[in-house]
Amino acid sequence: MTDVEETKLPGVGVRHDFATSSGQRVGVIVHRAGYRELLIYDDEDPDASRESVRLSEADAHTLGALLGLATVKERVDQVLRQSIEGLAIDWVIIRERSPCAGRTIGETELRRRTGVTVVAVIRGDVTYASPEPEFVLRPNDTAVVIGTADGISEVISLLQGT
Repeated sequence: MTDVEETKLPGVGVRHDFATSSGQRVGVIVHRAGYRELLIYDDEDPDASRESVRLSEADAHTLGALLGLATVKERVDQVLRQSIEGLAIDWVIIRERSPCAGRTIGETELRRRTGVTVVAVIRGDVTYASPEPEFVLRPNDTAVVIGTADGISEVISLLQGT
């Protein structure tokens, strides 16, 4: 059986990573908000994901059934309960189709609309900590957000244009 690395992401959930028999690195983040994120890591940079697919809980169960796997929900729930109750942190890629792309944080009114705060923005190799309301969000930026799980679900929809 392949070794699976488990990494707790406080306020976010748990990330599970492994290398396939062909050497490709794959990961799954189980978010506190209830969805999963399937990651395919870049061959050149093993710390960067080349692709990610967001899966609802139902999608994850369907994929698991198709792959013939048992559910590990009980174990994941136990790990998630160890996180800070009521507080979630997430990293959200801003998609080009997002109504927030090209607008300042203040113009988006994300905090007023969702109760979620943008605590940092990652653009390429640069991290902008505590960005001001005048900071312009660009496609492919990663917003680091903090708030309730429900609020973060709303922010994900807004920042990804879904």
